[in-house]
Amino acid sequence: MSTAETSAEFAATRALVRAVRGTTWDKTPEDAREVARHCLLDFIGCAVAGSREPLSRILVDEIVRGEGSHEASLIGRNERASRLTAALINGAAGHALDFDDTHMAMGGHPSVPVVPAVLALAETIGASGRGVLEALVVGVELECRLGAMLGGKHYAIGFHSTGTVGTFGAAAACAHMLALDEDGWLRALGLAGTQAAGLKSGFGTMAKPLHAGRAASNGLFSALAAHGGYSSNTAIIETAQGFAVTHAGAIPSPATLEREAGKFLIRDTLFKYHASCYLTHAPIQAARQIRDEHRIDPKMIDEIELRVAPSLLSVCNILEPRTGLEGKFSLRATTAMALLGDDTSDLATFSDTRVTDPAVVSLRNRVRVTPVEKASQTCATVIVRSNGKTFEAAADSGEPAANLAAQRENLVRKFMALTSTLLGRGRAETLAQAALDADRIPKAFELISQTTNADRIRMIDTTTFGGERN
Repeated sequence: MSTAETSAEFAATRALVRAVRGTTWDKTPEDAREVARHCLLDFIGCAVAGSREPLSRILVDEIVRGEGSHEASLIGRNERASRLTAALINGAAGHALDFDDTHMAMGGHPSVPVVPAVLALAETIGASGRGVLEALVVGVELECRLGAMLGGKHYAIGFHSTGTVGTFGAAAACAHMLALDEDGWLRALGLAGTQAAGLKSGFGTMAKPLHAGRAASNGLFSALAAHGGYSSNTAIIETAQGFAVTHAGAIPSPATLEREAGKFLIRDTLFKYHASCYLTHAPIQAARQIRDEHRIDPKMIDEIELRVAPSLLSVCNILEPRTGLEGKFSLRATTAMALLGDDTSDLATFSDTRVTDPAVVSLRNRVRVTPVEKASQTCATVIVRSNGKTFEAAADSGEPAANLAAQRENLVRKFMALTSTLLGRGRAETLAQAALDADRIPKAFELISQTTNADRIRMIDTTTFGGERN
């Protein structure tokens, strides 16, 4: 073990490792396994669609083409790259549309840092689909526990948890897939902690998806380097000037881990059905309810009041969005679009043209955002005043699905909408079923290869690390 100043009060890094390292697919409850399948399906759908976004093209043109590696696949594209670059590109593509899953304990998007890292590693060591899903569960469980341990201050002071906490999740998932011992895990997390980055000031730009890609790539790098014996501070979370103090202003306590002991937090993953920041979803749902129930003419609306938690004002309150990407982070614009009847589940809705349309701008400018102390981040109340009448509705987007069969159906519909144009309906249906049956696929490469239109993808050496954990 490397030398490290460990907190006398609580060895948080080691405790996190011990909380998740023994996780296996066989001992994971079926409801948690089913949500893991949903996470994989949803990520692949988002990444296939995101693979054609401008940011993906830029990364391929400027990084992949000069690299000349054929080590790992790029989701939705025929090009190949080194596994570290594949994790970067696929992570950025998976978050390009801001349509991927989220988790309130983590304070970010759990799957998008973890899955690209695991898929890139799985392809190069010959791991199975079950190995991918097991590593996914491990990564999500660790990053959600770390996010809960850090508390809301980490996000509030400006860090994007998908990029920061997600790096730890990716490192843990890959450490598990490589069957590292406890010391190896600790060194991997030490490397993850010193690379973890991502600022909320990048929201509304291509920097936000880059956070996810970098988290995936840096997490994979951390596990690979630890596998080779690379040293790091193995108390990176709790040490003096470590991750918790510098990124959240406090020494972590064991209370959070004790509270979550024995739980599978992946079960509380939340999935997006609106193509915008998750914190805009409750306002969208409340606005839609008013529109559906009262059929108010938007031209006759005098004022719209939107009551939300104060923390949303630093996340998704772009007042005058000029692009579709900025529109995804505008409470005023998304609420106006919902009242206008726009289909916010359709990616095409968030175009530069629609966000700056006079009808949207006019209604957007009548939205007043009111912060409500102690309100939940996932709750919102919309109050519409029109012709002397007042209409009010509230919504909460923070409750995980109780009916997993219905969630599966909803996610398959979303997946088809995201992928069928690019892959063709038949191929998209086959890919969706493969993702949901991933635990029965002998080699994860078989799943990855179905995301492209290439007739044949070069197979690679799978003996680098002598196979997978299970």
